[in-house]
Amino acid sequence: QVQLVESGGGLVQPGGSLRLSCAASGFTFSYNTMNWYRQAPGKEREVVALITRDGGWTNYADSVKGRFTISRDNAVNMVYLQMNSLKPEDTAVYYCNLKLGYQDYWGQGTQVTVSS
Repeated sequence: QVQLVESGGGLVQPGGSLRLSCAASGFTFSYNTMNWYRQAPGKEREVVALITRDGGWTNYADSVKGRFTISRDNAVNMVYLQMNSLKPEDTAVYYCNLKLGYQDYWGQGTQVTVSS
């Protein structure tokens, strides 16, 4: 079955960096676009970034453009989110996401807290 396991979250000061990782299994990773979402307290879950199956195209939410970079390694079934110049408003639980047909698959999420 599909499994997505995020890691790399934590507490960081404003202006700092974190790198999130998502280990994927249970499907043909290299055939699928992968997404990162986040959900802040009291807010709806929102898409942060996506990367196509070969990594040839990426897209970002306006709020993170120029600061976040999504990447993937199809050899080891991993997708990453490099987050730089973090702001307090980036505080959220970050989720790795796969869409297969009409089904959404989610990891358990990893907490990112940006605070001084």
